[in-house]
Amino acid sequence: MTVDRVIVVGAGPVGLTASMLLAEQDIPVLILEADSVISDDLRASTFHSPTLDMLEPYGLTDELIAQGLICPTWQIRMHATGEKAVFDLSLISDATAHPYRLQCEQAKLCRLLADSFSDDDRIDIQYSTKVTGISQTDETVEVLTERADDGAEETLTARYVIGADGAGSVVRESLGLEFKGSTYPETTVLASTTFPFQDYIEGLSNVSYCWSEGGNFALLRLKDFWRCSLYYDPDLTFEEATSDERIQFQLNDVLPNPEPYEIVDVRPYRVHQRIVDTYRVGRILLAGDAAHINSPSGGMGMNGGIHDAFSLAEKLSEIWRGGDDSLLDLYTRQRRLVAESAILRQADLNRRRMAQKDPDARARALADLQATTADPEKARDYLLKSSMIAGLQMAASIK
Repeated sequence: MTVDRVIVVGAGPVGLTASMLLAEQDIPVLILEADSVISDDLRASTFHSPTLDMLEPYGLTDELIAQGLICPTWQIRMHATGEKAVFDLSLISDATAHPYRLQCEQAKLCRLLADSFSDDDRIDIQYSTKVTGISQTDETVEVLTERADDGAEETLTARYVIGADGAGSVVRESLGLEFKGSTYPETTVLASTTFPFQDYIEGLSNVSYCWSEGGNFALLRLKDFWRCSLYYDPDLTFEEATSDERIQFQLNDVLPNPEPYEIVDVRPYRVHQRIVDTYRVGRILLAGDAAHINSPSGGMGMNGGIHDAFSLAEKLSEIWRGGDDSLLDLYTRQRRLVAESAILRQADLNRRRMAQKDPDARARALADLQATTADPEKARDYLLKSSMIAGLQMAASIK
């Protein structure tokens, strides 16, 4: 029975980042992952400036930049007319070493981290291991597991457990914590295509949020393809909405193409805004989507989770060296406030703005955004918030 370690549930970007940071402080880590491999699914794909700053000392930022696409600007535009408000991230170069967004799939970060653990005896990963229950005492946490291949059950023990197992977190459910919030009525279809939109839409940024006549869409460019956020008619069945015929129709609404679009991935999803009341119950901690989920508009979800991992690993490391256990309450105070007031609120505002269909309201919103981009001080303030730097500053001010 090994007690003197941390068990991390979930081998996504949040769990793997937390594990790396703890191991760097010579804290033994066991990662439990329900899947048989690191997921290659196309999920989050935006790395904000402070996240790149945080990852740089560990040699990860340069690796991600080599595999991704730097985006020095992003924009909101009227698709029909080409009118736009363009935000230039060089305005925050005094606050970050990376004044841009990096478009790069989260799976690439996960792979870099997992590969680096292969020769690190401080970290062990158990794949195909499902958590079935958790209990704790004043001194330890017991995690009940079941192997997917043979059904073998095992009880594992640690000083602390981090639940980084996503929106459907088993760890959160085992604690009986309510995931308060709501689910938006619309369903989004994220279609990825190799079509070079940048060659056909004048003045397009690599990250562009677009109002169209029938609704809205987003175009997010990665190194080898574009991701297109499309909204489907609620009168359609799920099968109809995700069919190749419908995806081709919607992409042709973005830009008519005499040839069929080459589709490399289709991912439908519902948008949720939810958060728990506390990130800590005794020796069990939550981070990332296990603790809070938000609209993906603005690319704040994965980044916020990675920021959780840095904050939590810092505090656990201090406790490991004899610091007071109350640091974990500080973790909840700092990170939950940021999630609620900066991440969820900003993501909701982003989503509501783009969901606006009234032409006059859109025109007013665009005029306001253009006025902001025309004023360097206002634009900088806006970018500090949307790049999540202001949220981190807010967290640091909480004691």
